[in-house]
Amino acid sequence: MLTITQKIKRKWSEAGKQLRLLYLNTSLGAFQIAGASWVALLAARGFSLVEIGFAESVFHVASLLFEVPSGVISDVFGRKKSMVLSQCMMLVSSLLMLVSDSMAGVLPAMVFSAFGYNFASGTRESLAYETLKAEGREAEYDGYASTDMMLYTFFSSLATLCAGAALALGYRRAYLADIGLGTVCLMSALRLRDVGYAAAGEEGVKNGPEETVWKKIFQCFRESVRFLLHSRKAMELILLNAAVGAAATLLRFFLQARLTEKGLPDALLGPALFFMGLGGAAGARLILRCKSWSYGRVFAVSAITVAGCVSAALLPVLAVMIAGGFLAALCDNFLEVRSDVRLNEMVPAGQRATLISVSSLCFSGVMIVLSPLFGMVFS
Repeated sequence: MLTITQKIKRKWSEAGKQLRLLYLNTSLGAFQIAGASWVALLAARGFSLVEIGFAESVFHVASLLFEVPSGVISDVFGRKKSMVLSQCMMLVSSLLMLVSDSMAGVLPAMVFSAFGYNFASGTRESLAYETLKAEGREAEYDGYASTDMMLYTFFSSLATLCAGAALALGYRRAYLADIGLGTVCLMSALRLRDVGYAAAGEEGVKNGPEETVWKKIFQCFRESVRFLLHSRKAMELILLNAAVGAAATLLRFFLQARLTEKGLPDALLGPALFFMGLGGAAGARLILRCKSWSYGRVFAVSAITVAGCVSAALLPVLAVMIAGGFLAALCDNFLEVRSDVRLNEMVPAGQRATLISVSSLCFSGVMIVLSPLFGMVFS
């Protein structure tokens, strides 16, 4: 049991400072009112649903193509640089949306937004794990992962709740607000520090001075592929987490249309979505109460509950649908946090961001497969 003095020292240690910067980055990055309402803002500016759908497709294609390369860049060139690049990309995206009056500006904005997400994906988790490991505190990573997921879920849900405010402000003021928050995120990213793999006590990619940049990148990618081919447990974990996460995410997407279709007033849609988002925050916290549970048990409970929620959402009862969305979000993050912890423990430091990016890539792949299936089920 830690004394009060030891707890204070840990809170204000170098790792504590680094984690607080990451929490700030997560919170402000998730609370992007224009980013959360970009579809409504484009529609209000006169863009057609076909154009908006095409812009969404461009985002996903760019994200899919750049997910793994961004992880390799993080592993080779450092976490801090990748986090700074992420914030720069997001700022460029917001600036383009602010000044663009046609698809010629909107589509590049979507590409930069995708790259911004890609550079942070895997990097934030890797940096937090390596920071704690450098002080011999990697056992505390589940607490970080839980808090970080809870903050992201809460603030992104709050941003969705503010959709009406974004429309009232107008797209220019809304994107200016996002740019202001993004600038603070960039400043926090600049204050981060890289933690070497040697400091973490692990072997990473060997970056000797004689190696070219492309050699480093190729070596990192090759080692990552080799690890996945020889680690069946890691690949199973990635696919199982992706399957449950995709089902829970698609359920919440389709509920946005189904709730109003079944009689929920438009004015209550935002609060209903916010309530469902709070389920994700609850799940991220609840997993800390279940540390003794095996991964198999966590997966089984999450998968069965999400499947039940999908079935319940087909019933024409608003309260049941909303409760299903809440529980699905809860189980999604309940499993996601445990999967994040397990994956970080399993993978080598030098390929950590790359392999976590592979996890995101698998999630996108499962989403592509399940999307039309859910569309048929809920139509």
